[in-house]
Amino acid sequence: MVVSKHPFGESRRRQGSAAIEFALLGPLLIVMLMSMVVYGGWMWLAQSVQTLATESARAAVGGLDAAERISLAQAFVDAEAEEGAGLARNHMTVAVESDEDVIRVQIAFDVSDHPLMMMAVLMPPPPMTIRRTAIVRTGGF
Repeated sequence: MVVSKHPFGESRRRQGSAAIEFALLGPLLIVMLMSMVVYGGWMWLAQSVQTLATESARAAVGGLDAAERISLAQAFVDAEAEEGAGLARNHMTVAVESDEDVIRVQIAFDVSDHPLMMMAVLMPPPPMTIRRTAIVRTGGF
């Protein structure tokens, strides 16, 4: 049997170990939490861009010809970008193509100025441009 000579026993030797462990692992846990917030927010933005592209392509189906479909899709993006999706219209590039068979809406959204991306300084950042495409067939199945 080993007898400790210290009057307070073994707990005296381990008293600062929790603080040292937290000092070593705390910054890593904070970076992991920031990474989850940044990448989760980026995925939310990407889903918002995809939804906007899909809904604008669906809105364009009501057009009678290609020019009207293009104008309907553009008008939907202009109306719903900031209010419905919460995306800044001035950071967005929209391209709409239409012919007799398909309507194609392509949206590129620049997230480099977004406040969420300011947290991505200690980690590899996600892509700064979100590009999404939606295609709706209008006939010719």
